[in-house]
Amino acid sequence: MFARGYPVASLAAHTTRRALPGLGSARAYASTPPRGPVRRVLRPIYVAGAAALAAGFTLYSFDSRAGVHRYVITPLMRYFLDAEQAHAWAVEAAKWGLVPRDGKPDDDALRVTLWGRELSNPIGLAAGFDKHAECIDSMFSLGFGTVEVGSVTPEPQPGNPKPRVFRLAEDGAIINRYGFNSQGHQAVLEHLRMRKRHHRAYGKLNAYRSFHDGRLLGINLGKNKTSPEDTGDDFVLGVQRLGHMADYLVVNVSSPNTPGLRGMQRKDVLYNLLKEVKQARDALDEPRPPLLVKIAPDLSDGELEDIAAVVYDCQLDGIIVANTTIQRPSTLKSDPVLARESGGLSGPPVRPMTLHCLREMYRLTGGTVPLIACGGVQSGKDALDYARAGATTIQLYTGMVYEGPGIVRRIKDEIADELHGKRWMDVIGEDVRSASPPPSPPSL
Repeated sequence: MFARGYPVASLAAHTTRRALPGLGSARAYASTPPRGPVRRVLRPIYVAGAAALAAGFTLYSFDSRAGVHRYVITPLMRYFLDAEQAHAWAVEAAKWGLVPRDGKPDDDALRVTLWGRELSNPIGLAAGFDKHAECIDSMFSLGFGTVEVGSVTPEPQPGNPKPRVFRLAEDGAIINRYGFNSQGHQAVLEHLRMRKRHHRAYGKLNAYRSFHDGRLLGINLGKNKTSPEDTGDDFVLGVQRLGHMADYLVVNVSSPNTPGLRGMQRKDVLYNLLKEVKQARDALDEPRPPLLVKIAPDLSDGELEDIAAVVYDCQLDGIIVANTTIQRPSTLKSDPVLARESGGLSGPPVRPMTLHCLREMYRLTGGTVPLIACGGVQSGKDALDYARAGATTIQLYTGMVYEGPGIVRRIKDEIADELHGKRWMDVIGEDVRSASPPPSPPSL
């Protein structure tokens, strides 16, 4: 009845419950039901299951605490992309909101008062990541208490030739010589205006120029390479053009990648510069943004003393301590050839220098000037070390390159655990205060 070699499976569609001649009882009946009806039944189950899995993974991956960011996505980016490509990819993704969110409320112990405003946490994004003010809201979604954009120069400039960013993976560090690559004031201003229109359309405008309660938006001001070295006109223009869009402004005179810029940290030059810039800030309409200066970690104790006196005399609102360093500490483990690349070094190797500068600046100012620590923060302990050295808030960037976006939430949780019932505000400067009484206010 059946041809030799006819597949048994193909008989299923033609057999019935009646016995088949010549086959044993175990094979006397069709063992496979008709395929069509089964597939019609199973297909929606498969589709629903796949959709549920996709939805679950999407929800999981949009949580900044998800391990996939730290252990999968971030390492893959470092493996397949060079440092500048990874940076560009991350900013582009953040522009479109393709970043995880920190949905966990900040612990009350993390609250900090800065310039009369209460922030939900003291963790900030340092300048250098969002250079052109393209992904501010995505960065706030990661859980940062402050986000600083820039450095922004008056005129567009491409920065230094590539390659100009290098990973020192063994040290968790980076060397960069971007050289203030900037789209210029006008482009950044347009990005900020578009963002403001968006928030206005959704009724989200408030007293903060970040448009997020308990969060601050900073704008870091730079200087064009073609501008005269001995003038502060570029910083004045930055204040005039962008000051009304910021919760605070930063005068960056400490990047090692713009010729002559660090020379503006000299006492007499810095005094004249900050006086001029502060006059421009004071001419803005209320509310006027606080004005800060960002200094290098390579300064001697005498230079730190000079800067403290200038800041105090000019009545500046704060100091960011510190920028990248031109030094190459002997503790570096990475390839010596790579470590000798020119540019500013950031990450954990900078931490000892930043701690020293912080302690000295807190002592010199008597704790009367808010200090923002920047350099090598990778854990809650690092952040608390900076707080005890005098930092009101801290900033990070390089840590996110190696640890992924979840580092913000992880550090906040670690701080809350290590405070042991204290509050962040309770520990600011406690190491310096316990070591010696603060000096008299500095003067020129």
